[in-house]
Amino acid sequence: MKKLDILVIRSFIGPFFATFMIALFVLIMQFFWLYIDDLVGKGLDFPTLMQLTGLVTVYWIPMALPLALLLSSIMTFGNLGETFEIVAIKSAGIPLSRFMRPLLVFAIGMSILAFFLANNFVPVANLKLTRLKYDIIVSKPAFDIKEGTFYDKIDGYIIKLGKKEKNDSIIHDVVIFQKSYNLQDQVIFAEKGVMRITPDKKFLQFILQDGWRLEERGERYAGAKTEMIRMGFKTYQKVFDLSTFRVKTSDSTQFYDPKMLSIRQLNKAIDSISGIKNYYEQRLQNDVASALQFARIADSSKKWKALPAKFDTIKTSYAKMLPDSIRDMILDRTTSQYASVKNSVALTAEDYYQRQKNIRQHEIEWHKKFTLSAACIVLFLIGAPLGSIIRKGGLGLPLVFSIIFFVTFHLLNTFGEKFAKEDVLSATEGMWLSTLILTPIGIFLTVKAMRDSQLFNKEFYHRTFSSLKRFYSTFREK
Repeated sequence: MKKLDILVIRSFIGPFFATFMIALFVLIMQFFWLYIDDLVGKGLDFPTLMQLTGLVTVYWIPMALPLALLLSSIMTFGNLGETFEIVAIKSAGIPLSRFMRPLLVFAIGMSILAFFLANNFVPVANLKLTRLKYDIIVSKPAFDIKEGTFYDKIDGYIIKLGKKEKNDSIIHDVVIFQKSYNLQDQVIFAEKGVMRITPDKKFLQFILQDGWRLEERGERYAGAKTEMIRMGFKTYQKVFDLSTFRVKTSDSTQFYDPKMLSIRQLNKAIDSISGIKNYYEQRLQNDVASALQFARIADSSKKWKALPAKFDTIKTSYAKMLPDSIRDMILDRTTSQYASVKNSVALTAEDYYQRQKNIRQHEIEWHKKFTLSAACIVLFLIGAPLGSIIRKGGLGLPLVFSIIFFVTFHLLNTFGEKFAKEDVLSATEGMWLSTLILTPIGIFLTVKAMRDSQLFNKEFYHRTFSSLKRFYSTFREK
């Protein structure tokens, strides 16, 4: 490795890791901001939070790599251009392509890493993340009983505390309603007590003092044949089960999404889904033959043609040819058979449409494994020449340009995926739309940078505008 390569890599490696961590942090915060309502108040322990953060981190790494390469390449070449190091290197007869070579190799390495992560780690992380999100979202809010409010999060009970001491253990003026679907609710009153959770965190204990327990016994429809039991106590212990508050672990097999599959698994899934086209043809024939008897003896060598007119028009024309005695009966049977065939064909068509949509979704995920990897190289080919052209380092102007191009890349990716899902474009065209548009821009900027273009030099535009202004003034005088 030559000294020039070491110089470029040392100038690049620091901004790359800094921008990568910033981009990854922003993407992770975006996830938590999106699911903040589902996470707050669930009493998540530290290991669960660390597991959730780790899965989100793995999921967003392939997306953070292209953004980090774009921003860091603009910053690196902008800093070198601002300090005239690029000018000195070019004056020594070294072209920009040779100057970019070590970082291009690094970008290709990051592209391979992004594909490896997207194909091997992201599907597993996506599966575990989906399962963990489901377990957290469906879990009940964390245990928290406040003063003067009715707490109904424990199944079968409503609790009201008049006052809590600062330690949250000693309580006063306790009222506990136990829901009963036979007669009246059972009620417990106590002047004071102690509230605590067992060491295994499975039960909530109320040790109550100086109170009453009211209960009604009898049958609901027995009229006056019921009795009210009032029991006073000096000390009474009530235990509540808190098992419903814990985050449960769901079975991974109940979650399925193409995002959770690798390239090999996607290939198998696409082959198995695509290989049942003949099934729908046979299904349509069976549905029609079961409702229309004559379809069983139809000539299989002839293709069915669309009816020349609507069904109501055909029914009216044929009805005139039928005798009055059997006309109503035949029309009713015909209408019933027509409705049966129409419903069967509609259900088959809807099933076929959903199956085609499922195929497109699998194909989209297959291409997405490669498009994110290709984005690392494409955005680097945009960032490196762009930085050498603008010749500005720091986070100011490079950040503006990186946001513009990354947002453009993200929007094109989103639009392409949307078009592919709606069958406006094929999966190949939709998912490679951003690459096909941004690659010529990268080549154009690379050519301009190698020719020392003044594409973003405001003095060049000022001189050009001044020349045009003088020419226009001279033209008017003549």
